Amino acid sequence: VQLQACGGGLVQAGGSLRLSCAASGFTYPDYAIGWFRQAPGKVREGLSYINSNEDTPWHADSVKGRFTMSSDSAKKMVYLLMHSLKPEDTAVYYCALHRGYVSDFEVSYYGFGSWGQGTLVTVSS
Repeated sequence: VQLQACGGGLVQAGGSLRLSCAASGFTYPDYAIGWFRQAPGKVREGLSYINSNEDTPWHADSVKGRFTMSSDSAKKMVYLLMHSLKPEDTAVYYCALHRGYVSDFEVSYYGFGSWGQGTLVTVSS
């Protein structure tokens, strides 16, 4: 199983970025893909997830209204569109796979795996 996130970069505060994540190497139909981020010296934070059988993603309160996750299940691609970026959004952003559907992100957090290398987002003030 392999997940690869890309699309990060340097952006000014208030700007936007779209991250992409390509998932491959598995065939089971029931899964969820999540977006996470980890800032220097901080724990990894879960941002959003979407189940493969759904169109509506879940977003953490910390990013709700600014970040929007979307997916193309046929291509096993997910995206994270980020608006109104703030310096505190600076982090390495990861996508990860959960085998089986997720109904509660906190409960299923440690079920996510197959972390890729992540993509660095730097927001300048």
